[in-house]
Amino acid sequence: MNDPQAHAIPWLNPQPVAPDRNAVYLSLRHTRKVYQTRSGDIEAVGLADCDIAAGEFVSILGPSGCGKSTLLSMVGGLESVTEGEIHVEGARLSGPRRDFGYIFQDPTLLPWKTVLDNVLFPIRTQKRPVDQYEPEAHRLLEMVGLGEFKSKRPRELSGGMRQRVALCRGLINDPKLLLMDEPFSALDAISRDDMNLLLVNLWDRYHKTALFVTHSIREAVFLADRVLVMTARPSRIVADLRLPFGRPRDVTVQDTPEFNQICAFLREQIQAGYARAAAAQDA
Repeated sequence: MNDPQAHAIPWLNPQPVAPDRNAVYLSLRHTRKVYQTRSGDIEAVGLADCDIAAGEFVSILGPSGCGKSTLLSMVGGLESVTEGEIHVEGARLSGPRRDFGYIFQDPTLLPWKTVLDNVLFPIRTQKRPVDQYEPEAHRLLEMVGLGEFKSKRPRELSGGMRQRVALCRGLINDPKLLLMDEPFSALDAISRDDMNLLLVNLWDRYHKTALFVTHSIREAVFLADRVLVMTARPSRIVADLRLPFGRPRDVTVQDTPEFNQICAFLREQIQAGYARAAAAQDA
């Protein structure tokens, strides 16, 4: 970059972030995903290469269809890797893990089960002792404001309330890694803001390692410690930005000039990513 501000602003540097190797929890090494279809190969993720430290909250930004969700699915062991490797705590990932938590855009609650039973569902499927986790389920529901609704069915809840249940379900097994794929994108603006603030507050308490896929630049910056920017498909990680905001984080950080400056910078990086992908396809 030739921006004269680059030397004055510490965060204004799209070079890859290198955490302390001793603290690395998750490593992606030249990770690539190609789908084979009747009409030919589709390269969903061209190259993903990064290290994520234990306890980091990392947002993944990029244009629609760039492979963000595919990347998340590979990290979660739900999709195979075409090339490259993914390591968790130094061991090569070979499939889904019991110590991961998953939260998706659709809360996917079981309609015939109560709120409490939906939260405890992963515990039952993993054949863990439910009675040992039930106090934590009650505590999580109280924390997200659903203590009075534990006996309700999903149809009796609003969209935001259903997503709160999904958040509790993702945390119930005390996961080392929480994977979130646009969990709030279907909510109205007010509910989405409420969920962002709730997640920040939960993060202060639980402090998990997390990957959070989103299309919202402001959401990515407000929630995360780092933001990865991916190009249009076939995607590459073209910016890896460590954010300067500490924790606990207050909603008023979004009103600061620095917050808005960072959002503008990331918007430019996404637009530049479109251009790089287009140029690569024409080459």
